[in-house]
Amino acid sequence: MKAGPAAISLAALALSGCFSSSNPDALKEHTADATAAMKRSAGQITKGVFEGLTRKSPLDLNAASSRQFQALPGITPDLAVAMAAGKPYADTQELVKRRILTKQQFNRIKAQITVKAQTP
Repeated sequence: MKAGPAAISLAALALSGCFSSSNPDALKEHTADATAAMKRSAGQITKGVFEGLTRKSPLDLNAASSRQFQALPGITPDLAVAMAAGKPYADTQELVKRRILTKQQFNRIKAQITVKAQTP
């Protein structure tokens, strides 16, 4: 995804106040760095929006794979393996109670996970 012309212009304008006009190469380099950072952020935002639009329902902790856990925001491969190894779960809060996730990590994903009732 490309950063819009307005965003690029805004970044260049903001950076131009930080550098003297006697050093145009430094201004050019810093503008390029800022533009690259905006491009990376825009890509992650786009991925997050796409994931949110395509996700049909919350992820069941007891049915999900490590790979599915990794699709959750902030879940690293190691955390995903730990989450998968901790099955079964009685409720989502067990991720924090068992110290698999921190409260902050849990808060980031709690709207996207569930534990469905087990049928006997």
